[in-house]
Amino acid sequence: MKKLYVQYGCGLSAPEQWENFDTSPTLRIQKIPVLGALLKGRLNTVFPSNARYGDIVKGLPVEDDSCDGVYCSHVLEHLSLNDFRAALGNTYRILKPGGLFRCVVPDLEVIARRYLAALETKKETASIEFLRDDSLLGVVSRPRGLKGMLTSQLGNSHHLWMWDYHSLENELRTAGFKEIRKAAFNDGKDEMFRWVEEEARFTDAVALECSK
Repeated sequence: MKKLYVQYGCGLSAPEQWENFDTSPTLRIQKIPVLGALLKGRLNTVFPSNARYGDIVKGLPVEDDSCDGVYCSHVLEHLSLNDFRAALGNTYRILKPGGLFRCVVPDLEVIARRYLAALETKKETASIEFLRDDSLLGVVSRPRGLKGMLTSQLGNSHHLWMWDYHSLENELRTAGFKEIRKAAFNDGKDEMFRWVEEEARFTDAVALECSK
């Protein structure tokens, strides 16, 4: 029986060995017959043909207890706290008993320590660098006009909730996951994760592996 591996928030990384989902409006447009083909040359981002539109918060078109592995990288920090918890619940639901979930998010502890170190030197731009550059929690300017509001609503570049190891571990345990451990690049129990992992994304990040 063929095994099933699902990645959500795939971006442009969509290996054929995995089922790959993303919530990008651009991807959704690409999938519209005729219109997608007409606009393909004008879109800033062109997703791989095997990337599918799917929202883990609402639930992916994947059967319960069907996945041998699920993966997401730098996705969960873009969700509100309630949506994050819904995403974890839906991830747990689609995994087989014993199936593995690996996730990677920016490490709030690393970012916070960098900010505190900058404060020690009385660096005048410490707060700006923390909010705008490192945590992506800051908003430089409020959207104006219809175009600005649409971009703000449809875009998802800012972070909404940040995580450190202890808080993320607790959320995973609360969602029902077990055998939770810190993970490193390409150290998964299942070698299929090597198809989706990128080493650069593990820098200054919290990576965890757990099972259902």
